[in-house]
Parts: sequence; C-alpha cells; structure tokens
Amino acid sequence: GHPEIFPLVFTTKTQEIFNCRADEDVTEENCFKLIKKEDIIQDMKTRATVSDFHPVKKIILEYPGEELLVVFDAKFQYGQNFYLVASEEAKEDLLKPPETVEEKKDDDEKEEESEEETLEVQPYKPPVHKPWVSLGSEKEVEEESVKETITKIKYRISRVRRKFGAPITFTDKNASHVKDSYLECTSYQDKSFSIKMLEKDVGIQMVPKLREAITQTTWTYPRNAATQYFPIELSNEEKEESLSSGKLKEFLTSVHLRMEIALQQNEIMNAFFDDWKALTEEESSSGGKPHVYLKAYQSFTDLHYFKDRTISCVCWHPTISGIIAVSTRGQLSYEERVNLSDKSLLQQPVILFWCSFDPTHPQLVLECPEDICCFQFSPSDPSIIAGGCINGQVVLWDISQHEEKLQNVKPVADGTEITAVNMVNVSILNKLQCIYMSVGKNGTEPPLVRCCAVSSIQDSHEKPVTDIHWLPDYSEDNQMDATSENRAETSVQLVTCSPDCSILFWDNPAMKPSSEKLKEEDVFGMPIDVPDTSKHLDLCWKPLVQINLCENDTNAEYSPVRISFRELHCQYKTSDVPAKQSLYRERSTSSKNVKVLESISTDLLVGTEDGDIVYSDWKVEIDSDSEKQVSQKHTQKYTIHTETINTLQRSPFFKDIILSIGGQTFAIWKEGVTNGPILHSSCSAGRYTAGKWSLTRPGVFFIGRDDGNIDIWDLLKKTYEPSQFQNISESMITFISPWITSPNQHFLAVSDDLGILHVLEICQTLSQPSENE
Repeated sequence: GHPEIFPLVFTTKTQEIFNCRADEDVTEENCFKLIKKEDIIQDMKTRATVSDFHPVKKIILEYPGEELLVVFDAKFQYGQNFYLVASEEAKEDLLKPPETVEEKKDDDEKEEESEEETLEVQPYKPPVHKPWVSLGSEKEVEEESVKETITKIKYRISRVRRKFGAPITFTDKNASHVKDSYLECTSYQDKSFSIKMLEKDVGIQMVPKLREAITQTTWTYPRNAATQYFPIELSNEEKEESLSSGKLKEFLTSVHLRMEIALQQNEIMNAFFDDWKALTEEESSSGGKPHVYLKAYQSFTDLHYFKDRTISCVCWHPTISGIIAVSTRGQLSYEERVNLSDKSLLQQPVILFWCSFDPTHPQLVLECPEDICCFQFSPSDPSIIAGGCINGQVVLWDISQHEEKLQNVKPVADGTEITAVNMVNVSILNKLQCIYMSVGKNGTEPPLVRCCAVSSIQDSHEKPVTDIHWLPDYSEDNQMDATSENRAETSVQLVTCSPDCSILFWDNPAMKPSSEKLKEEDVFGMPIDVPDTSKHLDLCWKPLVQINLCENDTNAEYSPVRISFRELHCQYKTSDVPAKQSLYRERSTSSKNVKVLESISTDLLVGTEDGDIVYSDWKVEIDSDSEKQVSQKHTQKYTIHTETINTLQRSPFFKDIILSIGGQTFAIWKEGVTNGPILHSSCSAGRYTAGKWSLTRPGVFFIGRDDGNIDIWDLLKKTYEPSQFQNISESMITFISPWITSPNQHFLAVSDDLGILHVLEICQTLSQPSENE
C-alpha cells in the first residue's frame, strides 16, 4: 500500500560508503539517513550492477530532489534491512516530529465523540461505487511473473504424400549392436559463464576430510570343480527310424559330390602348406632383411615464385622424361586473400616446369588467373593442361609451342647430383640452391605462357576446385560400326568437383572453330604467345552436366573433394544446334541432351569434406511424368574417416580396389563389397595429408604425414603398421606423385608446406615386384 517505498538490501560495503552502518550510524530509534543524489549516481557509475542502488536506478535518476531519504528497517517491516523513500511528500511526513501522547488522546476522544454524533444524527447512506485506485500491486505482479526471453525455435517437418496413412511399426534395438551409435559430448568453454565477478558472498563450512579407498578381495586358494553327467543316447528304435528317414538320404545325396572332391583335394594338396610365407619375398642371400629406403635425388624451390607459398599439386609430364610441373597456393585462405587490402603483397600464381637436369632454373612458367588447387595433363594431347582455381574456375593452357624447348633441355655442366641418404642434408642443399638461384647463373628468364581459355565465372564452381580428371576419349563410330562422321557430337572430356556440392562435366576444350567465323580483329587482338586453340571458350566456357550429390532419405547434400571413376563416357548430341553454339548452352538444358552408353559403367566414388565415402550412380535420367532430372538412385554412404578426404585413388593394377586417406586413418575398398572397407587402419599418431599407390608393386603405397614423415606400407609384410617410415621434411607433406623413368630407375616426388619439392629415388626392393605378387 506504499508505492513510494522501495525495500533495498545494503551490504557491508555500501553501509561503509554512505556512513549508514547498522546499529552504529543508524539505530532503531534514529533510523533516518539523508544521502545526496550525486553520491548515489557516482556509486552506480563506479560499481555498475554490483551497486545496491542498481535495481532502483531509474527512480533515482528521475527523483526531483537533491537528497533521498533512506530508512533503517530494523524489524524488516518491508522485507529488507533498508528501504528508500521515493517521493518528497513521504519524506517530509517521515521527518516531522511525532505528536505527544496527550494530544493523541485528545484527538482520539474528539474522533469518538464525532463518530457517536454521526451515528446518532446522520441517516444511513448506501455505499457508492468508487473507481479503483492503483497502489502499485500490478507492478509487483508483473515483476514476479515469468516471461520468456528466448525466441522459440520453429521446426517444420514434411513427409512424402505417398507415405500418408502408412502403417508404422516400432521395434527395440540394443545401441551396442549398431555401429557408430554412441556420440561423445565433449565439454567446451561457455562464454556466457566467463564473466569476471567483482564481488561475491561465499559461505564456508568445515567438514571432515574425505578419502576414497578401493580394495580387492583376496583369492585364498584354487579348487578343482567338475560336473559329471550322462550323455543322451538314442534307443535302438530311434536309431533305425532316423537312419531310414528320407531326410537323411536327401542330405547324403546332396553332399556326396562335395565330400568326394574334398577328399581328392586332401590327397593332391598339402593341407599344412603356409600360404603367407609363400607370399613374402625371399630374403637376401646374406640372410638379413632387404634394406628399404628412399634416396634423395633432387630438390627444387624458387625464392621468387615459392616464397611464403605451399605446393598444392605435382604432375610429371606424361611423354617428356624428367619434366615435372608444380603449382603453388598461398598459405592464406581464399577469404583472407579477398579481404587483403594491399594487393601488391600477393604474388602472381604460376605453374613452374622443372627439369631434373637443371634444378636451379625453371624451364617454363604458366601464368594463372588465381591460385591453382589441382591440374592435369590431357592423356590424348599432353600439350593441353587443365587446372582448377581457388575461385571455382577451370583454366586451359596450350604449351605445344614450347614442347621442343622442354625436350632439348641439356644437363648443367657443373650440376651436382644429390645422393645422400640422410634427409637432414637435404635442407642444407635446399638453402644452397636458393642462394644459387637468387644470384642467378645466366640471367635468362623462362618463357611465360598465358592461359588460352578460362571458364565463365557464373557457370563455374562457387568454391575451390579440389579435384580434376581427364576422361578417356571414346569414338562412337568404332563401337557402332558407323561409316559417316557425326560432327555434331562431342565426347565429354573433363570432370571437376568442389565442396559446393556439385560435380561438373565439361566438353572437349580442344575443338577449334572454323577460321571463317573468326573475325580479323579478334586474331590481331590475341597475344603472341597464346595459341588460338580455345580462344572461343575464353570466359564463355560452360559445363554440360551438373550433378548434385544428396542422400536418398534426407536430401542432404554432400560436399565432394575427391572423385574416382572406374569407367565413364557420355555422348552429347546437338542435332539441331550448330557445333559452336553447343558450347554455350546452359547446364540446365544441356543435361536433357545427354545420352549415356549402356555398356559403360556410371558408378561414382566420392570423398567428402566431412570424411564420408559415398558410392553412387551418376547417371542422369529424365522423368517422363514431371520431366525433371532424376539421378543417384542407389547411394551408399560410409563414415570411416573423421576429417576431410585428401586422397581417393584406384589401384593401377586392380580397377576395383580404391585407397582412401583422411584424418588419422586410411582404408582400402573393393567395389561390390557393401559392408565397408576390406582393410581399415588404426589411428596414427599424426594426421595423414597425402598418399599414392606404387606404380610397380600392387601391395605398396606411400602416405605423407603432417610431421614431414613418409610411411611406406607393404601389405605383403605388415597390415597393422607401416613396414618403414622416413623423414623427408620439417613441415607438412602436401602432395605425393610417383613416376617411372626407366625400368631400373623409379622416382617419388614429395612436396611440403614450405614450397620445396623433393624428388626421391625408390630403392629396388620397393620398385621390383616379386614373382608371385
């Protein structure tokens, strides 16, 4: 009933600041204390929410007077030890001196006499309805009520219409019987509970010290226990009945042939023959194990192009021996490079061609519009190179005018070949080569080759191109025995993937337009060193088909980073469209014109950004009813790896064997086996970053780690751990590429995060397969 009174709790600190200590400065008889408004405001600024006046901050700021009255409530009449008077009238009434007892008695007598007179004289009047006057009770109710401050999350659950009214059955299943059924909820730092406390009241209570102890019951002595029972035997009548039954005769007839073959095999074969020993390679004549190692052969780096950059991809030239191409990428992320204000700090992204005869000077430089994540030589025409950029575009180069220069590279006269086995010396040689390159031997710059075509930004990937593959060329004339040449059909030659959940198929980029359609001004406007192979594709090149991988049930899209095809081909028919215009068709309409050959497998293996392995069918069909694209009818998902898949490669010897690497594990898969990988490694101490199969031994593959080591796995010797490991670099291994120069010389190109390319010679034990391998 007193809206001008606000109960407050004054802590000991507040009482000392305003000199209103209980039972010292203020008592039950002298309970009033006047505090200046400026002092209270200054206290609220200093201690903020810790101040005891913070709950009535608005009332204090709107108070008209200069001093506020604080009353010590010794009997807790209003629930707290102090209360604040928030109006000038109530303050004046409380500060007036109290009336004497005699005056009170006189007033009481006068009131009683007046009441008697009113009772006797005044007639009865019925009560009159008066309007309700608020005294602050609705504010108290509003303050005590609970209100929701967090916005509710709305869920919208949809269902296919054909499943309406379908019967639902619920079953019980033990969680231990389901693979990956347990999820670990790890603790994390909650920022909302990391606020620094300025003041805190703590109550301490002494308790006896507790101690936990565990004991194990001792086993005094062992005892022998035995159980004796009588076997269950059939009677003579039951034996005759079972021997003469037709069921037994049918069983003996069905297994008679198999039993006879098994007995014959036992006679002609040694049942105790050890097959595992027969698989292993014979030991050396000295009786010891053969020595397994990777010998340092060459090391490549460049201070100008490779400074503060990491190597993203390494490819050997398919026809010219000793030529290796290397692409680099900035160590900053793509978002950081876009937001970088000073563009002069960014180096020009390039692809360098090195020769093993001259490790100090690059032979060729390919200019790139953006950082290259991956690139590949065309298998049908090695002069054509396709690369995937960090911004999602696809780039083409034509080095046909420089192939003669690459073939005629001569060895350096004073070049020194690195033959040290100890990899620690390689870093010293790298520094010497860097100093040698910075000085410059002959001062000649390598030729710079500009790209001849770049795909359209609007029709390219939205995220970096993580994998690119040239597909085997195929001519329908040879298969169908057709005599006429169909110029309107071009075979799909290129496929790319990106974490933007899409896989794009591109047309044949080597198609040359007719010379009549090229204008003279376009020919004169072209750079001199850029051939006109694919000029008509520049900034207009669009994909033919787009595939979006998604789950069958939830329609959740995957983010592919690695793809693998066993056998793939697609015919692009444009019967009503000229050949040149077919290159510019939209991808949404071009997929309707795709004709998939029935004899070709369309299975697709994808490694995702989340570490999943997805086996799907990429075939795109048109639904006759809705006229929409339908794909991925049979999709299988395997969750084996915990991090992004960085390697997904088929074995050079078995097309149905695939190696996948991601995180701290690797797995070997076999097509047709749907219950998981046929070999799954345990978690390693470090992260696996790259890997490749051996080109000569089916059971050998190499895996690079983030600590600079190379794990050499030989499945014929060990399947639970690497047979050998060797340190290559001080930083993370980024790419591995094996190559065969001659039957007796095999190389392994290994790149690291510091921008150094190491070329290692593979020993004979790892390169020469055994007779029965």
